Amino acid sequence: MRVLIVEDEPYLAEAVRDGLRLEAIAADIAPDGDAALELLGVNHYDLAVLDRDVPGPSGDEVARRMVASGSGIPILMLTAADRIDDKASGFQLGADDYLTKPFDLRELVLRLRALDRRRGYCRPPVRETAGLRVDPFRREVLRDGRPVALTRKQFAVLEVLVAAEGGVVSAEELLERAWDLNANPFTNAVRITVSTLRKRLGEPWIIGTVPGVGYRIDTGPGDGGTGAERD
Repeated sequence: MRVLIVEDEPYLAEAVRDGLRLEAIAADIAPDGDAALELLGVNHYDLAVLDRDVPGPSGDEVARRMVASGSGIPILMLTAADRIDDKASGFQLGADDYLTKPFDLRELVLRLRALDRRRGYCRPPVRETAGLRVDPFRREVLRDGRPVALTRKQFAVLEVLVAAEGGVVSAEELLERAWDLNANPFTNAVRITVSTLRKRLGEPWIIGTVPGVGYRIDTGPGDGGTGAERD
């Protein structure tokens, strides 16, 4: 999952970004409305955490433009105002959830996970496929009932692959969904992370490589005839 944090208080923005990274959620920071709109125009984001009082185009205006664009990116609004009228106006602008400052980071993470689940057409909170059980809320993975310890980045990549439900995910998409702006587009981090993830999950190998296309979860015995390879 990749999140855009629109927040002009640098210490808060960095604390949220670092906290999300600990939960295997990639995050970028926009300090004002102009930067937010620019990043939204060039990157794919699964969710946006939007402070209503940022400089430039206000958070309200950013939300308005996001909704008008038809991007469908869920918006969680942050504000210091806790009156019901303030919350009502935020929801009318298109916010999907609301959190009042100060807030607990764990609550923010739980709300983001819930929004992401609803964005996925009511997909279940725990995903199970091909003997894998992936629980984003607890950041736990089981393979045939066996706990698998993963790094944060390995978990983030696995989330994207599992959500594809057997479909092929390109290295470019994995880089966009599981890394942030600091990632080098020419890096081999995706290949290395997929390779180590495959080994952590153990044999029989469950992550297939489709040469020249990308990676996918092998969901059944019939997958061997689709050209998938292991590297």
